[in-house]
Amino acid sequence: MLGSLNLWFTRLTNHQDGGKLLLRLTFGILMLFHGVAKILHGTSWIAESLQAQGIPGFVAYGVYIGEILTPVLIILGLFTRPAAFIYAVNLLVAVLMVGTGKFFTLTQVGAWGLENEAMYFLGGVAIMLLGSGRYSITKNEAYR
Repeated sequence: MLGSLNLWFTRLTNHQDGGKLLLRLTFGILMLFHGVAKILHGTSWIAESLQAQGIPGFVAYGVYIGEILTPVLIILGLFTRPAAFIYAVNLLVAVLMVGTGKFFTLTQVGAWGLENEAMYFLGGVAIMLLGSGRYSITKNEAYR
């Protein structure tokens, strides 16, 4: 009985390409909000933080690649795996810049201090491993 019900539910919900599209849209759109904030408010605070660590301030412009370009590519299903890799690296850099003090902390509601960063990072890794699926702006798999 339970096995039959599980098989029926599996057949009903077995849409791997749809799941990949949903994952891409979710993480791409959510990261775009961060990128738009950088467009509206600038990256000077990032440049200052980098310079304090001896890194040239112009490196802060890389955030536009990680928070605007790569999410757009992920949403479109274009160069999805390399874009997701850069997306994940962008999160890793962000954590190393401003989040290391939260590694062993919990929030007031009991969540891990780096929960959001981990979610975005692992979402990027999952997209990198899964690829775009068939729902992409291009049919050519070399560009997906």
